[in-house]
Amino acid sequence: MNINMTIIAYVVLILEVTAAAFSQVLLKKSSKKQYKSWIFEYLNGYVIFGYAILFSAMLAQVFAFHYLEYKDGSIVEALGYIIVMVLGSLFFHEKITRNKVLGTFLILIGMVVYYF
Repeated sequence: MNINMTIIAYVVLILEVTAAAFSQVLLKKSSKKQYKSWIFEYLNGYVIFGYAILFSAMLAQVFAFHYLEYKDGSIVEALGYIIVMVLGSLFFHEKITRNKVLGTFLILIGMVVYYF
């Protein structure tokens, strides 16, 4: 396998994880609003754009996994938990508690154990 494509695949995978985390922020932002009708809960800019980003991230993930082994990609995918926690803190002022940090740490430890 070409080393350049492997590096590109890792970069695409990191961008995909970040994009998926941002799509979750948009979907959560939409869920916190009140709408005049139930249809507008699903047909609004936040939801449509959030799912568009999520769909694009899925396509990027398919591309990346074409050039990577699944065990390598799963380590990068675990970054999503950290990114979502940080974005939740930034956009929604959620507290990063000791339990959240511990849980994230345990997930990462599990991924390292899985990898090796």
